[in-house]
Amino acid sequence: MATQLTADQLYPGSIPGLGSEGTMSIRIQKTFEALFTLEEIRGIFRGSLPTGLDPGEEALLGQRVAELKAIVTDIEAGTGTPRVTKIAGTLDVRSREEQSINIHPIQAAGRLTTEARKALISYGDGYSTCDFCRKPFRLDKITKPGIADFHGELTKFLNMDQARVVPGARRGFQAVASSLVEKGDTVIVSALAHYTEFLAVEEAGGIVKEVPLDGKNIVTAEATAQKIEDVQRETGKLPVLVMIDHFDYQFANEHEIAGIAKVAHQYGIPFLYNGAYTVGIMPVDGKKIGADFVVGSGHKSMAAVAPSGVLAMTEEFAPKVLRTTAMVGDLTKRKFGIKEVEMLGCTLMGGTLLTMMASFPAVKERTLHWDDEVKKSNYFIDALTRISGSRVLSEYPRKHTLSKIDTTGSFDTVAKTHKRRGFFFSDELSSRGIVGEFAGATRTWKLNTYGLSWKQIQYLADAFTGIAEKYQLPVQK
Repeated sequence: MATQLTADQLYPGSIPGLGSEGTMSIRIQKTFEALFTLEEIRGIFRGSLPTGLDPGEEALLGQRVAELKAIVTDIEAGTGTPRVTKIAGTLDVRSREEQSINIHPIQAAGRLTTEARKALISYGDGYSTCDFCRKPFRLDKITKPGIADFHGELTKFLNMDQARVVPGARRGFQAVASSLVEKGDTVIVSALAHYTEFLAVEEAGGIVKEVPLDGKNIVTAEATAQKIEDVQRETGKLPVLVMIDHFDYQFANEHEIAGIAKVAHQYGIPFLYNGAYTVGIMPVDGKKIGADFVVGSGHKSMAAVAPSGVLAMTEEFAPKVLRTTAMVGDLTKRKFGIKEVEMLGCTLMGGTLLTMMASFPAVKERTLHWDDEVKKSNYFIDALTRISGSRVLSEYPRKHTLSKIDTTGSFDTVAKTHKRRGFFFSDELSSRGIVGEFAGATRTWKLNTYGLSWKQIQYLADAFTGIAEKYQLPVQK
């Protein structure tokens, strides 16, 4: 077994054995207070004249700088008492990423990079992307900041012909469905498809038909072909779109995505690759896969603020999905011909986009180390399954960092007699500085190890086996 690392070793200066936001370490608390004080200083400059600060503002600046120096001293010494516990009087300070190991299933790859956090501070204002917007007044044409170049980089990154940023993967599904699907048309999805795929098709007036899973909860090319045949036989028409996840959100199993794309094309049906759990964390080559559309999630897998995402496509479908408006006002005769209908003109207009752009160099680099992330995932799952009665419901060995596990035969046996029921497990994890599990869940639940360092993975594994041993659950050595 790996050497156990304490919470204090992982988070120097933290309160030993406490990891929830409600018990924030004083150093982390003071770090937030320093950031907030700097924002207050920033506010002084924002309210001043371009010619400089007046005497009252200078005095206030001096006061805030003195406060900042005192806070920095507290950070260095690990001393002091909490001064700010709420933002705007009602909002809790969110410190789980600084205070704890977060294994929440959908938050892992959306953690902002340091550069993205800087971008958010600088570009958080609503229309901050529009400082230098010039004709033709379209988001993907803005050159300062380099949004136009970023669209080109995204296109190259995914090996497609055109790319647009969108408010989340769901808006990518929506743009494609509203362009290709007419009332009564059929769209093929997976039996593990995300609900937003259903909603996108429903909004367009279409009908979804699900490809069944095989015995290992995998969507195969053969089953997809059979479903297409079934739809054609039942309706007299072929489906207008096949939309399948590379890794689904329920088990994070890998599906036969390239084979499915090939099958779709054999029937002349466009294929949408749902990369919500792949784009930004592992290499994705749209043309190699055979995708006509690639959809990714910025806030789920590209270290960007929500809601953000990406839609890429081949040149064949760009004229349809990226069509520009032809409508003319009956009174004013106004035209907005440069605006793309499915994008509703512009999409990400501030901190969402700039965080995606700021994270992008790190995101590109981290996709090259996907194998290491999978190794860490398997290291943890190996440790978990050494606890008698624990098993992984996802395909194993793991091919992804998101996993669905079953602890009915282990931690749930403790929950049945514990006075806290299933919440005993949440208590034990929280006391070790681990958050993100489904509170009270001790049967089937999901977790994600993406982005954790090896020492954090080892700590996580030791924490689970340590809890098991505490409650006398058998653990294989």
